Amino acid sequence: MILIPEMKTWYGMMATFGTLGRFSKMPGTLGSMAACVIWIAFGGLPIWAIASVAILGTIAADRYEKAVEREDPPEVVIDEVAGCWTACWGFDPTYAIVGLFLFRIIDITKPFPVRQMEKLPGGIGIMADDIAGGIMANLLIRAMRWFFYEGGMETVLGLVGK
Repeated sequence: MILIPEMKTWYGMMATFGTLGRFSKMPGTLGSMAACVIWIAFGGLPIWAIASVAILGTIAADRYEKAVEREDPPEVVIDEVAGCWTACWGFDPTYAIVGLFLFRIIDITKPFPVRQMEKLPGGIGIMADDIAGGIMANLLIRAMRWFFYEGGMETVLGLVGK
């Protein structure tokens, strides 16, 4: 693997998550899996840590994109890291694999409004679609947990039966 000069900068290291984005033909999946492992290892992360990575990642991705003169370079995986952590936020580590799985499905299929977010310029567009995908996955997990484990099904069936 040849490291381009931009990879050795702070923004290159941040954007590629320590060059992890250069190690696979599926960098987004690898970055998401690494984020999931970190989530499990730390037992989750506080919202300020996720927000900090999202903000610094946006700046780093923007600078990296401009430096390599390519739009949304595939080796930039900090967006997948922030998106996966957003999907898992508020849940204990037992939900991490579900969060990873749902996030990757949403990130790959890019349903509305995720696809629209990636059209934003520079680092904001790189990061926004994955944060939106993470929020969508998080809300889906919450809805499924409520429906299947917290009485939601009974509530819905009770309303339908009236």
